[in-house]
Amino acid sequence: MKTKHRIIEQAIQSYNEYGLNNVTSRGLAKRLNMSHGNLEYHFGNKEALLKAIHMKMKNDISEMYVDKGKEMDPFFHFNELLKRLEIFHQTYSFFTLDVLEISRKYPKVNKRIQKTFQIREEQVAHFYDRFKKIGYFKQELSPGMYKRLQHTMRILITFWNSQKEVIPYFSSVQSASMSIY
Repeated sequence: MKTKHRIIEQAIQSYNEYGLNNVTSRGLAKRLNMSHGNLEYHFGNKEALLKAIHMKMKNDISEMYVDKGKEMDPFFHFNELLKRLEIFHQTYSFFTLDVLEISRKYPKVNKRIQKTFQIREEQVAHFYDRFKKIGYFKQELSPGMYKRLQHTMRILITFWNSQKEVIPYFSSVQSASMSIY
């Protein structure tokens, strides 16, 4: 495994376990059995490491947004996306829990997050277009209704882990899952 990859994997594990603010570059280097200088050679600061982690996150989930065409009903495709997003949220729990803090503290990472949000907004809109085309949605009762629903869903997806932390119980018959079934 390449050194950069090892650093990224250990950082994700450490940030998930101890929290982003509780992991220092020296502590991370120690966990990796490498010198602090070697770590800084690969990632000069925490923001550079977070940019690399964000790129990995983006790559890990992007393929799930790709239109499956006629091979998969868009409703089932969207549900599969939600299932994968739950795993994604667990894998990168530190990032999904601290996305607001990361956005505020690390401007270069924030720029990437904003760009990714724009891409995801377009991809979710494409799902809605497919839902309408196949007949799952009727004509909007008021202009912008589906756009607002899409935005609400993006908020729920983005802050899924946070709401589970703040509201640790779920009173429905179903499990506390993003997916529909």
